[in-house]
Amino acid sequence: MKRTPMTLRGAEALRAELKRLKSEARPAVIKAIAEARSHGDLSENAEYHAAREQQGFIEGRIREIEAKLSTAEVIDPSTLPKNGKVVFGSVVELEDEEGNRLVYQIVGEDEADIGAGLISVTSPIARAMVGKSEGDVVDVTAPGGMRSLEIVEVRLA
Repeated sequence: MKRTPMTLRGAEALRAELKRLKSEARPAVIKAIAEARSHGDLSENAEYHAAREQQGFIEGRIREIEAKLSTAEVIDPSTLPKNGKVVFGSVVELEDEEGNRLVYQIVGEDEADIGAGLISVTSPIARAMVGKSEGDVVDVTAPGGMRSLEIVEVRLA
């Protein structure tokens, strides 16, 4: 079975979502279905069909989170060796050809949020950086073409 890397923060966020879905969302939708059923004819009952659709979404998300957590390899970046190399969980400061500074943390796929500076370990930029050190230049194929980025600093979160 393929293990999926995930930070401790990412795993905790998934566990919290799972708990909320099971303890709040699922009981609420079951109550809504029972309420809609009490209104009679189910074939023309929009509330019933909407509640059933919502129930399907909630149950699907619960299964998806449970599957992700079952294959998760939770990695705490603070326990990794501080040898200056880019690894999963690293916070990397980069500089592009124009002198612009970019800061990214390499995280699991489910945690990625480019706006928050979190990039997936499977992204082209992260794949190019992993194993490299401060001072190295990586070439990355981005949507706008090839970019050269210098690794200015590597630190663990």
